[in-house]
Amino acid sequence: MIKLSVNLNKIALIRNSREGDYPSLTGHAEVCLAAGVHGITVHPRPDQRHIRPGDVRDLAGLVAGHPGIEFNVEGNPFAAPQGNYPGFLPLVEETLPHQCTLVPDSNHQLTSHHGFDLNASGPRLEPVIRHLRDLKLRVSLFMDPDPEQIRLAREVGADRIELYTGPYAAAWGTDALAALHARYREAAALAADIGLGVNAGHDLNLHNLVGFRTIPGLQEVSIGHAFTVDSLAMGMANAARAYLNVLADA
Repeated sequence: MIKLSVNLNKIALIRNSREGDYPSLTGHAEVCLAAGVHGITVHPRPDQRHIRPGDVRDLAGLVAGHPGIEFNVEGNPFAAPQGNYPGFLPLVEETLPHQCTLVPDSNHQLTSHHGFDLNASGPRLEPVIRHLRDLKLRVSLFMDPDPEQIRLAREVGADRIELYTGPYAAAWGTDALAALHARYREAAALAADIGLGVNAGHDLNLHNLVGFRTIPGLQEVSIGHAFTVDSLAMGMANAARAYLNVLADA
């Protein structure tokens, strides 16, 4: 079965609009875990627009009490300290998630919107990946469905790739979808052939996930924005079960 990791960034965004700890990230994570999700994802950024360093620590402790559940921390490996944000790598070294997903975002981006160009960043990433693997973390790289780049992901030492699915989601319901879906299928097949695991995420929802779940070898999807929107209408536990049902039918 394809695993579901719920991204809690948008719950943190709502929390940050007021003082205090309401809504509680750990409380909502518990709801998701009780509903059967396989993991929790967070993406702490230096500006702390949603996830804060304390959230990463709290959720790492929570997940540690749930054997079999994975904690995935994603972000830019080169994000430097800023205020009480310790820097991405020091935060990962402190909390030791099961999976670290490296993403080439910048402080000014509203959200992640492209994969790595490993021709440019590969030499700088390689020692970072080696260090994270020495810490016994699984390392995934946020990637476009580009065969050349996926081969380079293997060369720099990644364990998995996370296919950036924004373009797929944008093409849903259009004539461009079939050709784009084929690109993702080919990218996933290549990754599997060269020994990379395959994750996916960005703008996946209950509708377009029905198409993407057919991607061969897909191991995990990380879903946050649409999951949060669906939770407003359905309730979080019901939303989690709805996503799990879609994945179970893959």
